[in-house]
Amino acid sequence: MGKVAVVTGGSRGLGKAAVLALAKRGVDTIFTYHRNATAAHAVVAQVQALGAKAQALHLDVSKPETLDDFVITLHTALREWNVSTFDFLVNNAGIGSYSTAADTSVELLDTMYAIHLKSVFLLVQKTLDTITDGGRILNVSTGLTRFVGPGHIAYACIKGAIEVYTRYLAQELGPRKITVNVIAPGATATDFNGGAVRDNEVYNKAVSNAVALGRPGQAEEIGDAVACLLSDECRWINGERVEVSGGQRL
Repeated sequence: MGKVAVVTGGSRGLGKAAVLALAKRGVDTIFTYHRNATAAHAVVAQVQALGAKAQALHLDVSKPETLDDFVITLHTALREWNVSTFDFLVNNAGIGSYSTAADTSVELLDTMYAIHLKSVFLLVQKTLDTITDGGRILNVSTGLTRFVGPGHIAYACIKGAIEVYTRYLAQELGPRKITVNVIAPGATATDFNGGAVRDNEVYNKAVSNAVALGRPGQAEEIGDAVACLLSDECRWINGERVEVSGGQRL
């Protein structure tokens, strides 16, 4: 049996790209989706076409109280492959938000916290006995923790917390030789935030002018970076924030 990854939010965007990049390296993946089962099943088929295995499980990370049931389902999925553990966890699932400090609602703040921090924290906690020693955990942050994007204060603040969490977790899991890192994508042409980077020509041009390599990133480039960081070649990278932005706002 080869390596097994668990990827949250793997049916679209950066998560899908990560699942496919891992499949090209022979990694089997159990990934989650929120609403679109059809899209999730299509990703499973793409993985299989690449010669790897995949399963799609439903998970709503805005409801951390459902994680106990999800972990039971995850264990069942692993047993279907005759394994009881997995090697890689990629905490990718998330949504964007647009608000200022003055108009951020309690509801929005609670949602950002539940999706981007609480569910990540608890999913790791509940699967620590299922991750193999010597495995990898990769969290997902954003370039917006380094530079300011107006209207992203709630999202960026919570992602900043994930970066701190990553360092603490790397220290705690060091005795088990589990590395923990956080990837920080820059502006990427996906359907995230309504596809603004991909579909809005004016915004796309503005982003391109702020990137040293002259364009927004593509989902596949982030997926390749994820697969690289999970590889044995990157075994000595630990507790780090790795920005993947083509040199945005240097």
